[in-house]
Amino acid sequence: MSEVKPGFIDGHLKNPSYNEVCTGKTGHVEAVEVKYDSKKIPLKDLFFVFFNIHDPTTLNRQGNDIGTQYRSGIYFTETEQEVTAIQIIKNLDSQKIFDNPIVTEVKEATLFYKAEEHVDYYNQNKNQSYCNYVINPKVEKLKTHFSNLVKSDLS
Repeated sequence: MSEVKPGFIDGHLKNPSYNEVCTGKTGHVEAVEVKYDSKKIPLKDLFFVFFNIHDPTTLNRQGNDIGTQYRSGIYFTETEQEVTAIQIIKNLDSQKIFDNPIVTEVKEATLFYKAEEHVDYYNQNKNQSYCNYVINPKVEKLKTHFSNLVKSDLS
């Protein structure tokens, strides 16, 4: 991975704050911008991790977080990303990998706003209950099931 940034995308308010996005009224979704080198990690591998590390079958919800700002989405910047995402979703649905159909939206990327207050949030707040109950299991799953794709210094 070349760069990963937390932030917001697909809304109508310019430069939204985290608190504004949390209201669900800005149209944004909490997102992660991933810049990668396809020679080091194939796009299909990134999508494989994406579909395994969160629930792509619940509309406007991730765990206890409910609202349109928590919808599952892939926001592409290149046609290859769109085509690959749609094909993977079709394959996962046809194989009935999940109990319910995938509701992940696949849309062209709009302006991404970096969430400065969430840069390195996990490493700075590991003892908070949200990190313990929501993020830690995802990090452990990532390290256990995708160790070949994870930097060895992931804490």
